[in-house]
Amino acid sequence: MPTDEKQLRKYEFKKALEELSNLKGRGTELVSLYIPPDKQIWDVVQYLREEYSTSSNIKSKSTRKNVLAAIESIMSRLKSYKMTPPTGLVLFVGHVATRGDQTTMYAQIIEPPEPFQTFIYKCDSQFYLDPLLSQLKTKEIYGLIVIDRKEATIGFLNGTNIVPVTNEQSLVPSKHHQGGQSSRRYERLIEIAAHDYFKKIGDICNNTFVPIIKDIRAIFIGGPGATKNYFFEKDYLRNEIKNKVEELYDVGYTDESGLRELVERAAETMKDMDIAREKDLVTKFLMEIKKSEGGLGIYGENQVKEALERKAIDILLISDGIRSTRYYYKCPSCGFAKDYDKWLDDVTCPNCGAAMDLDHEEDLVKNLYELAEASGARVEIIGEDSDEGKLLKKAFSGLAGILRYVPQRANSQ
Repeated sequence: MPTDEKQLRKYEFKKALEELSNLKGRGTELVSLYIPPDKQIWDVVQYLREEYSTSSNIKSKSTRKNVLAAIESIMSRLKSYKMTPPTGLVLFVGHVATRGDQTTMYAQIIEPPEPFQTFIYKCDSQFYLDPLLSQLKTKEIYGLIVIDRKEATIGFLNGTNIVPVTNEQSLVPSKHHQGGQSSRRYERLIEIAAHDYFKKIGDICNNTFVPIIKDIRAIFIGGPGATKNYFFEKDYLRNEIKNKVEELYDVGYTDESGLRELVERAAETMKDMDIAREKDLVTKFLMEIKKSEGGLGIYGENQVKEALERKAIDILLISDGIRSTRYYYKCPSCGFAKDYDKWLDDVTCPNCGAAMDLDHEEDLVKNLYELAEASGARVEIIGEDSDEGKLLKKAFSGLAGILRYVPQRANSQ
């Protein structure tokens, strides 16, 4: 899947979860149903029939009615699925509170970005989102090495999961304290054993990381004392790996607990890597708009849309905090159309006085992604963790672009 499409799916997924998190029920009548990939649909339907029978005994008349309606709605929607999608299926259905004592039936079906393992049926006053919220976290792959002269452990950080690959014990003997010629000979033997040990660990690292080096964001090396520095600086690791090493850290252990400690120490660096990339993009945009002769920077919703339609934008910058939907209303009598930046319950046609219908709604970010895809522009989502990210959101309404070429000015010759 192309990077831009992944970013769009992540945006839509995040937006759906934000919407769901704001919905409340009058009682425990909002149904959350998680169907893992290996669960058969007909098994789920059978389970729901049993739940329907059990829910018929709920004492509260309104809660009973709403829960039964939600289960019926879910069973009806599952009829369109012959099998569970590869990443599973999650349904959120129930009567959500609106104005006063009113409720309205709500339904949202999500095919999550990643598979999950557990079947969950839950009734509550709000939708159960924890398994999906955990999938919002960035799933980058990092290489991990912890080493001293006694042992080494190699692994990966995949998203939030630490995956140990191997733990190797050293055969390097401890230092010899006797003097004389035999001591010097013993010291040479120790250094030969240490070299063989480091070479073995280097070979394991090379065989582990090099085949997937393009997928690895960065590599971190940790350990007590100076051994990690010696191992990194000498020729035990291939250049492809050395080029990916972001930083070396002091950690107290070199077993699996050392991997965990290394991840904790490197957490700020991993965050800073994302922030630094985003800061560079926003800084480049700011430098362009400051050019007196007119640079490659552009901002403003209408200006950005027009530039995308002209295929003039190279990089489209969108703030992670943008949430904007336009609602398009149309008169069924005379055809008059008008759009608004918020949903309106009652819209009257100014031409004929008839009640206007909601024709369709359009999410700004999704529309921009579609325009970017059609024009070949690269989309970058900018977080608000840096001053530059905050500035993009506040000063430029979270939307800007870096052009492919300087546009012709009206007074240009």
